[in-house]
Formats: sequence, C-alpha cells, structure tokens
Amino acid sequence: MEYNTQRTHLNLPEYGRIIQQLVERCKELETKEERNEMAFAIVDFMGQRNPQLRDEENYKHKLWDHLYILASYDLDVDAPYPFPTEEELHEKPSRMEYPKLQGDFKFYGKSILQLIDKAIELESGDEKDALIQVIANNMKKSYNVYNKEHVQDEVIFRHLKDLSENRLDLTGLDSLEKSKIYYATNRNNKNNSKNNQGQSQSQNAQNKKRNFHQNKNRK
Repeated sequence: MEYNTQRTHLNLPEYGRIIQQLVERCKELETKEERNEMAFAIVDFMGQRNPQLRDEENYKHKLWDHLYILASYDLDVDAPYPFPTEEELHEKPSRMEYPKLQGDFKFYGKSILQLIDKAIELESGDEKDALIQVIANNMKKSYNVYNKEHVQDEVIFRHLKDLSENRLDLTGLDSLEKSKIYYATNRNNKNNSKNNQGQSQSQNAQNKKRNFHQNKNRK
C-alpha cells in the first residue's frame, strides 16, 4: 500500500494528483513544441476541473500562473502570459491603511468624519448650521447604540469640537432640541406606542360590551 506521505508533494492540492502528474510529464517532454501543446491542454483541463475560476477576472492568466507553480517554477514553454517569479508570488502584500478615528471615538464611524469635513468646507449660513445639527444628532444616535446608555448633549458637543479640531462648536447651545431629527424620531415612536395602546384599550372595551349583551340575551 502506498501512502500520500510517500508520494510526490502536491504544490497545489486543490488541483489533485492527476494534474500534478501531467505537469511532471510535460516537463519531461523533449521538444518545446510538445511541451507547448501539452501545457495548453493541461490549462484547459485545469479550467474544466475548477469551473468556479471562470467567474474571476483574468482567470486564464491565473491558470497559467498555477501551472507554473505546479511545475515548481521550472517549465520551459511559450506561455501566453509572463510567468511570475517565485519571489513575486511569495512577496507579502503591503499593509492596508484603515481610516483612524481620534481617541476613543471609533463608534462614530468614518461617515461622521466625512460629514464633519464637509461641514467645515461650507461657508457660514443656514446650510452649514443644518448640517452641523444633523452631524450632532447622528453622533448622539451612534453613541447611544454603542454605549447602551443615554448621553448628555454637552458630551456630544465636546466630541464634535474635538473631532473637528475646534472648527465646529456647538458648546454654546443648551441642547439638541432645536434639531427636529433625533427628538422627532423619539416622539413619533412614543406617539405610535400611545396610539397602539389606545386602540388596544378601545378594542377591549368593545369586546367586553359585546360579551355583556350576548350573555344578557342568552338569559
């Protein structure tokens, strides 16, 4: 019995041992014409065995790169794409830069920073004042969702001032009540709840009245 540990190492196990053996056979062919013909046939076979790759961009190029990897970076054929070097394939990708929020304000999100930058660019006037109010209200919503507790408006004003590097300042306001966005939402929810309770109580009263008359008629 032959175990996998005794067999040739698979450079790309997802393609299986059959394709690995075909690649090894391709490398042993004497003429370049024969190797070219077999290499193209192997790439087509790899595409048939892995149809999901066809949904990816430049999947043919990827298949030829995989063929070169299967050949341990040693295959003399006329490929339609330049083969990558082993160093290029093993090169670590550059670190992705993520947007950073100042201090402990991560829960506000990147969109708040973008709105703040937009508000800073606007000239003084009603449009800028309205946008600042919108920003403050959204900051309050985000704060309450993240911290699961009510936050005083002064805290939001202070955070807004810090995030805008003192260029947006609402600390002179008493509260956010001037803006109808945050509080209007809460009022609508409360009104809907009261309306539902009122309708429920009215329905219960009607049911009780109907049951009373039905029982009276039965007597």
